[in-house]
Order: sequence, then structure tokens, then C-alpha cells
Amino acid sequence: MGPGIRGDRSFEQLFEAEYPALARALLLLTGDAAEAEDLAQEAFARAFERWARVREMDSATGYVYRTALNLNRKRLRHLRVRAARALRGREPADPAASAEERDRVRRALAALSADQREALVLVEWLGLGTEEAGRVLGIEAVSVRGRLHRARATLRERFGGGDE
Repeated sequence: MGPGIRGDRSFEQLFEAEYPALARALLLLTGDAAEAEDLAQEAFARAFERWARVREMDSATGYVYRTALNLNRKRLRHLRVRAARALRGREPADPAASAEERDRVRRALAALSADQREALVLVEWLGLGTEEAGRVLGIEAVSVRGRLHRARATLRERFGGGDE
């Protein structure tokens, strides 16, 4: 049996061999070093808690990676729920004011290209960082920042005011 195959190494050996690579992979996925470390540590903690079963699996390494990816998915779902709650909580009590505000936002967004609109919504409304928004859009963070810059310039030109 080779490394990582059924029961041939201790938890400590698995951790020493796989933790650095898992943490780097999660950093690429999350764009945040602290978040990546938290996810990697939690994945290994769960593997340790279940080590008697995990060590007998075909791939303990695969179990740890799958656990880390599932933890990240859970984190993203939680962020989406928080963003949705925050957006719902901002609506004014006056229905006429709410309708006017929605119309103003729709007109402002219509003034932007689809690329600029996507970047603006992900970063400004959902609170994603440019790295994470880039992963969502399948582009580099620098491209997200460029789209944001152009979107803000377009909004200033059309509607006046600052970046807020």
C-alpha cells in the first residue's frame, strides 16, 4: 500500500504531509489566509475525531479535502444568508420611498455594462472581496477592480456624487 491508502500512517503523519497543501488550496479558494487556516484546521479536527474510521478509508487525504470543501460551501451559504438578511433589513417603511429608491437603483445599474454591474453588485452589495468576486466571475481580482473603477466613474458622470 502506498501513502494515504488504508491505515498505513498515523494521524500525525497525515497532518504533517497534507496540511500545508490543503491550507494553500483553501487559500486559493477563499482568498483569505485566516479563513483558509480555519477551514484546514477544522477539517483535520474532524478527521481526528473520526480517526478510527478515517484511517480505514481508501483515502484519508481525500476525506480531509472533501471535509474542507464542504466546510467552505457551508461558509459561503452562511454569507449568502447574512447578505440577504442585511439587504432585507434596509428597506424603508414608506412604500412610495421604497419604490422610488428601487427605481433609482435600477436606473443607475442600467447605466452600467453587464460586466460592471456584476462586479458592483458582488463587491458593494454582497460585500465580497475583489479576490472572491473574481473567483465567482472567473476573472482576476485586478479585472474586478478595473470594472469597479469604471462602474463608479460611470455612476459619478451620470448621477453625480461620490463612490457611495
